[in-house]
Amino acid sequence: MNDVQAPTQRSRYEELQSVISEYGTAAFQNLIRCQGLAAAIVDGFAAFEGCERAAVNVVPPDGEFDPHRDYGHDAFSFSNRQVVILEPVRFGISLIVGNVEDAGALWLRTALAIELTANHFDVFVSAQPKVNIPLEYADKLDPIFAAIHKEFVETFASEVREFNDARFKHGIGFIPARQDP
Repeated sequence: MNDVQAPTQRSRYEELQSVISEYGTAAFQNLIRCQGLAAAIVDGFAAFEGCERAAVNVVPPDGEFDPHRDYGHDAFSFSNRQVVILEPVRFGISLIVGNVEDAGALWLRTALAIELTANHFDVFVSAQPKVNIPLEYADKLDPIFAAIHKEFVETFASEVREFNDARFKHGIGFIPARQDP
């Protein structure tokens, strides 16, 4: 008699359970690792800019925000979800820029998205090109800081260029139609 048993095959249901378990592990790892990178970005950006740490904060990527508020997990795209899904983690980074002329300040914000891949992070800073950061990212975040800084500068520089563009000084203009009451 043969005592060797044939290998047991998993049922389709067990196969599905296994794949879902792998997905859950990957989604949770993505969330935890991306959130850790986000914290490192926020912590290091002030030094890169040469401003006080209090001027930089993590904020929601969309909608109204207060750069002084501690949003905690609410600053991240996963905060309103009942389940963790495998997707890029989105958040905003704010920078308070004091006015040169007076005691006022401007609140800047840009959105970031981070996705964990097999061997690096893909980081997207608003309209800037994708930045690849190694999984061991300590002291390797300057490309992200530079992309954030560039995004903030370009926001205003493009408006100033358009304002100063001589082509618009004597071009065709339109007067809106007035309706008398």
